[in-house]
Amino acid sequence: MDKGHSLFTPVLIVGCLIVTINFAVRASFGVFQIPVATEFGWLRTEFSMAIAVQNLAWGIGQPIFGALAEKIGDRKAIILGALTYAAGLVLTAGSSTPFEHQIYAWLVGFGIAGTGFGVVLAVVGRASSDENRSMSLAIVTVAGSVGQILGAPAAEWLLTFLPWQQVFVVFAGAVLATILSLPFMRAPIVASKQELQESMGQILIKAFKDPSYTLIFVGFFSCGYQLGFITAHFPAFVTEMCGPILPGGMLDNVGVSSTSLLGAVAISLIGAANVVGTLTAGWAGNRFSKKYLLAGIYTGRTLAASLFILLPITPTTVVLFSVAMGSMWLATVPLTSGLVAHLYGVRYMGTLYGIIFFSHQLGSFLGVWLGGRMYDIYGDYTLVWWIGVGIGAFSAIVHLPIRENRPKSAVVAV
Repeated sequence: MDKGHSLFTPVLIVGCLIVTINFAVRASFGVFQIPVATEFGWLRTEFSMAIAVQNLAWGIGQPIFGALAEKIGDRKAIILGALTYAAGLVLTAGSSTPFEHQIYAWLVGFGIAGTGFGVVLAVVGRASSDENRSMSLAIVTVAGSVGQILGAPAAEWLLTFLPWQQVFVVFAGAVLATILSLPFMRAPIVASKQELQESMGQILIKAFKDPSYTLIFVGFFSCGYQLGFITAHFPAFVTEMCGPILPGGMLDNVGVSSTSLLGAVAISLIGAANVVGTLTAGWAGNRFSKKYLLAGIYTGRTLAASLFILLPITPTTVVLFSVAMGSMWLATVPLTSGLVAHLYGVRYMGTLYGIIFFSHQLGSFLGVWLGGRMYDIYGDYTLVWWIGVGIGAFSAIVHLPIRENRPKSAVVAV
């Protein structure tokens, strides 16, 4: 592409729309913890397991959909993802047992994979010029934050006059509506001649032999753990720790308490702060070492989580923590995906990043499931928080040895 190529292309705009809807729905699931548990009398573990399975399916599905997009086309892969996502939501709305929720969570998770970062970032990355790529990836990531800003409050608002089952159906309709924008998503191939000569198998073998790829894979685990735990459990955690903050505080007919508003607002604040943090990361990623930026972000998360759990938990500290954590929330995504593209090229970026993202979702599965399990055993989330602090510090360390020069074996001589 020409160096003067516009940053805001139709591919970028449509990609942002799809990711916004994807994240708006996904980020709202924590709001349903209390309504679902109240209606069926479940332990916290039961619904947490469904969200955990959903995150695991997302991780497994990401490299699959990335490879599908590279084989059958980006738009076909996204359509398949949207249909799967909507089907999972509708089937979940009609389920009444933990087992059913957990089975249909696989469909939801695969649908998230097909309409989320792994596929969309790869399309946008291929359609972007070298000088615009880091910022383009950051803008798509910010679109996820916009979805997070909107999703939890929208779910909370819908729950004031609809049962949670109907809210899931409304969300399914929103996911399907994104298909209408796909005709505008046409991404040209911008891979180098060397990349086009390599098969997917060749580039995967070369990446797997590179220690830096392994370090990126391992380091992304803690990001998933922290984000998965907070997204799934923070609304309920805040509701229980802060107590009534608005008049009322009584459960209505769908099990929604007015005190849960702070939890939904906290998730939105995280998303709002992340807009600034992720755009800053995209800007910095073109100018500074990505591995050191990632190490700094994980260090900052570790400090923020430590202080939050050590200090008295009040509405004020919830807001401060949400802003601090939000500024680093998805800032890792453009840096991690950009690092993968920098090291191994854009031709098979969807598959390579999808595999890295599987580590993220393993962490997310553990964070969500362990949160519910530890709550049922101990009655609070303290231990889960401290585990997150430990693995966050670990991720900060493992990024330091990464070599940011493209390995020679990833380039085919011509």
